[in-house]
Amino acid sequence: MGEENGLTGAYNYWLVFVSLAVASLASYTALDLASRISASKGLPARLWLLGGAFSMGTGIWSMHFIGMMAFSLPIPMGYDLTVTLLSMLIAILVSGFALLMVTGSTLSKRNLLVAGVLMGVGISSMHYTGMAAMEVSPPIRYDPALFAASVGIAIAASLAALWIAFTLRSMARIIYARLGSAVIMGMAIVGMHYTAMAAAGFAPDAVCTTGSTVDNSWMAATITIVTLLILCETLVLSLLDARMASKTARMAASLQEANTELQRMVLHDALTKLPNRVLLADRIEQAAQACKRSSTLCAVLFVDLDRFKIVNDSLGHFVGDELLQAVAERLRSAVRQEDTVSRLGGDEFVILLRYVAHADDAGRVAQKIIEVVSQPIRSHGHEMHVTCSVGISIYPQHGETAEALIMNADVAMYHVKKSCRNDFEFFTPEMKTFFPKRVALENELRKALEREQFVLHYQPQIDVMSGELTGMEALLRWHHPELGLVMPAEFIPLAEETGLIVPLGRWVLREACLQNKAWQNQGLQSLRVAVNISGMQFQQKDLVDSIARALDESGLDPRCLELEITESVIMQNAPEATIMLEKLSQMGVDISIDDFGTGYSSLSYLKRFSIDRLKIDQSFIRNVSSDQDDAAIVKAIIALAHSLRLRVVAEGVEHAEQLQFLRSLGNDEYQGYFHSKPLPAAEFERYLRTADGDRTMLPGAHQPGIENPGDRKINPRVVALPAAEAL
Repeated sequence: MGEENGLTGAYNYWLVFVSLAVASLASYTALDLASRISASKGLPARLWLLGGAFSMGTGIWSMHFIGMMAFSLPIPMGYDLTVTLLSMLIAILVSGFALLMVTGSTLSKRNLLVAGVLMGVGISSMHYTGMAAMEVSPPIRYDPALFAASVGIAIAASLAALWIAFTLRSMARIIYARLGSAVIMGMAIVGMHYTAMAAAGFAPDAVCTTGSTVDNSWMAATITIVTLLILCETLVLSLLDARMASKTARMAASLQEANTELQRMVLHDALTKLPNRVLLADRIEQAAQACKRSSTLCAVLFVDLDRFKIVNDSLGHFVGDELLQAVAERLRSAVRQEDTVSRLGGDEFVILLRYVAHADDAGRVAQKIIEVVSQPIRSHGHEMHVTCSVGISIYPQHGETAEALIMNADVAMYHVKKSCRNDFEFFTPEMKTFFPKRVALENELRKALEREQFVLHYQPQIDVMSGELTGMEALLRWHHPELGLVMPAEFIPLAEETGLIVPLGRWVLREACLQNKAWQNQGLQSLRVAVNISGMQFQQKDLVDSIARALDESGLDPRCLELEITESVIMQNAPEATIMLEKLSQMGVDISIDDFGTGYSSLSYLKRFSIDRLKIDQSFIRNVSSDQDDAAIVKAIIALAHSLRLRVVAEGVEHAEQLQFLRSLGNDEYQGYFHSKPLPAAEFERYLRTADGDRTMLPGAHQPGIENPGDRKINPRVVALPAAEAL
């Protein structure tokens, strides 16, 4: 550095190395900040931009100042503070501009060139402003060629730096690429600086007119330490922010995945993975609209397996489930890709043929289905032969809505069931009058309540971890004088259709409260009794008043009553449901979502409504120990409920493996045949008295193959009831 017969300076090579290290660290910080700013939005992005401009600008300016400290002349040197701070401000502004350019959505060649030139001129201005702070007399004279070279190097370095930063901003995990790029960028910045220093020439009689002089070594060390602290703090903050953002993104993805799975469950049958009634109705409506526009036909086939109950009763539910899955696959193979095969529940399937040229085409498909289903099915060493009955309705002759088409196909199927089975028939209007058994059952149902033919059975609810009795569910049964014990599945749908479910539901509520209070008055364990509330009952304006009357008449503490309501019932009118549930919660009554996962599963209502428990539907528990999909769904529901501080009750636990799985997930309570079937009041009272005799080990707390927590005692007086007994 210098000119002929001028002052000759010398470099401290340790400080030269330090300046290179600072430049490389500042470059790495710039690359890291580019990714943080790109990943942020709104106020956080603006704050990162301001903080990044200060940190990066300070680093570049420090490299420049340390480089000047590395150079020493045979005269005392000093620096004007105002001009020095101005050079630092230029560095910060240039850094902010650079970060703004590389964090945009695009960086065209034209913008890159303009930005590179402006940034290079800015860095050169920072350097020569810093040199002007020395205030040497006579003034410093610069070699034109080296001066131009330094500016050219600054522009080239800026172009390279902007392109590298823009390219690597989204590559957060490529650490080595960033390190190498940071070193290259640092060397380019240092090269520009020392080229500019070489351009400076000092006269032989030059003196510094700034006034006070500085100790280069002390000043360089101070600036280096402060700069390193700033850059390191910026990197640490960026790292912490990146980790927090990554954690938040994982949590959001997990919740999104859970919500997506729950939404999928809303539209598909859990056992067969076929579309359910909700999705089927939507597709039928779409097909009907398409047929209306094109004046074509579509068909709905209602398929019901013949004597399926015999398979369930003789071979068990697991074999029955495998049979349903096999039939579902065969039905899918018998129709076209654009057609829809759905399962409504039980052994009922509905098929939508989106387009048929003639009604007879639907008949040919029905015949094919009958032939496919009748083929032998093997499961667990058993060869099963099943047949099916098919009813057919055609759009628009037999209905123009999904409800009408499904109902009329159902009527046609019922007609086949009553006549010959293993056949198909098209719907005719005369078929609607052929329901003698249904009419008779409706008439008897109307008289059953006043003749006191209904009774309640009670099923225990057990703590998964301790095995202690925590509550019971009241379940309705009909003692028919001729038919014997009629199960709810046979008369509840009819009661809902005729409106009898409302007075029947009031009776169940009152009877359950009276019975629970009577047991408490006898000194038996104080338990929570769960009562199901039907959709029609929930819509009654006086529901809250009727619940209050049942509690007042029985004297039962509201905390000992739990109301079970399904998701679909709540979501039919969410605003009114919110008010209703809030009133019930204020009364002290617990609210439970029954059959969770089979209705309008949504994360929003869980947060908005006053809910205490979720009951996992037994369709998910049935294969939870063998089906990965069911296991994932149950795991997601339990995690979701616990995150919202809700307790979880699993229904339909029939095997030790199911309970062991629930225990591993930290599920709260369960009920099912593995512990006990629903018991009549007299038997449940004996059960309670036995349980009160030994609270440390209630029935079912010890199961085969599962180590019992606590004191490990076994009560020989109580055994779990067999799961094979029907509800």
